[in-house]
Amino acid sequence: MSDLPTSYPGFSFEITHKAPDSRARLGRLTTPHGTLSTPNFIFCGTKASIKGVTPAQMRAEKTDIILSNTYHLMIQPGADIVAKMGGLHRFMGWDGPMLTDSGGFQIFSMGHGSVADEIKGRRTQTRDTTLLKITEKGATFRSYMNGEKLFLSPELSIDIQRKLGADLIVQFDECTPFHVDRAYTAKSMALSHRWGDRSLKEFAKGGGMSYNGLPQALYGIIQGGVYEDLRKESATYTKDRPFFGTAVGGSLGANTAQMDEVVAMTMPHTHPDRPVHLLGIGGIRDIFAGVVQGIDTFDCVSPTRIARHGWALAPKAKGERLNMRNSRFREDPNPIDPACDCYACRNFSRAYIHHLLKAGELLAMQLLSIHNVATMNRLLRDVREGIATGTLAETRQRWVLDPQEQESGGGAAMAQGGAAQALD
Repeated sequence: MSDLPTSYPGFSFEITHKAPDSRARLGRLTTPHGTLSTPNFIFCGTKASIKGVTPAQMRAEKTDIILSNTYHLMIQPGADIVAKMGGLHRFMGWDGPMLTDSGGFQIFSMGHGSVADEIKGRRTQTRDTTLLKITEKGATFRSYMNGEKLFLSPELSIDIQRKLGADLIVQFDECTPFHVDRAYTAKSMALSHRWGDRSLKEFAKGGGMSYNGLPQALYGIIQGGVYEDLRKESATYTKDRPFFGTAVGGSLGANTAQMDEVVAMTMPHTHPDRPVHLLGIGGIRDIFAGVVQGIDTFDCVSPTRIARHGWALAPKAKGERLNMRNSRFREDPNPIDPACDCYACRNFSRAYIHHLLKAGELLAMQLLSIHNVATMNRLLRDVREGIATGTLAETRQRWVLDPQEQESGGGAAMAQGGAAQALD
């Protein structure tokens, strides 16, 4: 094991506070591009761009960290181009911390003939299968752009992430979907562990440095599907290897209740001193459920994706969001959320955004994206404050509309008014 990384210069994770009644904790995650407080939310700039929002606007709404995707960037424009342009930070004009995933999630979620939601147990839409073969060496698949046959292995994934140059990078793994059985899940998990060892060795071979000369830090991924013994085994694997951080991945079950169970059965076995990231999960309810189990960071495409369809995130809203296309907003002079101080809420009314959506104006999608980014950042600030003051349960009550409140037809009022209009 002497050829594996033993330290991560330029990186640290300090736990600054632990809740006495749960696994919730506060931390400081330091990278070469800055330090962020945890728990925190990582916004998805999948193709080196947060859709509809500039890096300056992300910063203005108090964003700390973003991510990009290895799978998509290896296809377009190619990792060599990004490296030639100075790495992702310079390429996209973002000067804060960044994470890249390994590409495995997209290969296997798309390759099984379904969208990414199927990994999380929700089989709602299908697409052509792109995954051709999985072997010990790696995965062979076709480009979704032109059908070109491509190959990705642990070594190539690390090399691509080295060229992209993000601060935090992730081992290559097979991301099993919900529909596979326990035998396949166990076999896949063992393969991911072997791929994790190869990822560590390739990372060490490059000196733990990106192509632009800055150090990087590697996360290991916990697999095991919905099976408690496999989750424990996989968590123990990552704990026993010299990863900087831990990512909880793979199938998390068929519904939110099962997802909570999977996270709860996993977290006691993770390394207690390393940052823990929950891959691809980031609903408002999910944030609170994960934080009490000890999750430090989350990511999800949802905030900007739903904005492009006319939805605005809001506390205590049914489904966690408002449909700004709804006719009840046609003559509403209020901001999206009276408690929000984002650029959109400071300057524009619900009526104006409703008009923009009906008129097909791109500005509507940008304003809603800005608002949703700001809302997620405000949520995580409130979560951190709740942990620090021992009032996390009260914080949750201000944000989450529980099932019994939905059944009774309403929830608590949004701060500073707008209660009736907060529910959709």
